[in-house]
Amino acid sequence: MSYQTIETQLAPGVALIWLNRPDVRNAMNDTMIAELTDAFEAAIDDDAIRAIVLAGKGKAFCAGGDLNWMKRAGEMSPEEAFEDSRKLARLLRTIHDSPKPVIARVHGAAFAGGMGLVAACDIAVGSHEAKFCLSEVKLGLVPAMISPFVVGRIGAAHARRWTLTAEVFGAAEAWRIGLLDDISPDDELDGTINALLGHLVQASPAALHEAKRLIRDVAGKPIDDALTDDTARRIAAMRASPDGQEGMAAFFEKRKPSWFIDPENA
Repeated sequence: MSYQTIETQLAPGVALIWLNRPDVRNAMNDTMIAELTDAFEAAIDDDAIRAIVLAGKGKAFCAGGDLNWMKRAGEMSPEEAFEDSRKLARLLRTIHDSPKPVIARVHGAAFAGGMGLVAACDIAVGSHEAKFCLSEVKLGLVPAMISPFVVGRIGAAHARRWTLTAEVFGAAEAWRIGLLDDISPDDELDGTINALLGHLVQASPAALHEAKRLIRDVAGKPIDDALTDDTARRIAAMRASPDGQEGMAAFFEKRKPSWFIDPENA
């Protein structure tokens, strides 16, 4: 499919989704939000895709919301503005709830909504030069739609600091607070991500999906009988599943499982 504001590429087992408005540092507008949602839904529905990478063309990952779009939104009726905001919420949830792992490839600025995109991904890898900012309060706004993902990623205490001060911070701080999982020099960023993808495409697609659900469902829960019973049911179901049976058979037969993609020969 042809897009106006994004670009998509396919590699064996991987969908790469590029924000492609480099002249405005990949600032999001309504068209980009709709196109990103469509591209993610297409990648999720494609059985050949095991993992998704979100990246930005040009000098920045994403500068946040396009101010011209935000100005138009400010002139909408309350009902129109609500529906418009829900479109960004849908995009963020589509990324966050994807059954397939999503990696953010972050370079340059990831401000406001751009930081929200990073927080919604499963794994985030940034260059040493990456910069982050929750700049909304300096514009008289709040990071409302992205807040569940940002707080979920870095915790309430860190979210308070960076939301209230709207300071710019670098990759090292982003790693310290948990926004980034890895930091690489610019010229090694793709190599770091490719190494991660090499692991992801060798895993069972069904197990990856269930592992994401497991982490989401047990996070913050008390370790009690209900939780241990739930986890026991989950592993019992996975052992009996087609992928569980195939994985165990492949292990004992000393062969690769049927879902295996060799990144060296792909």
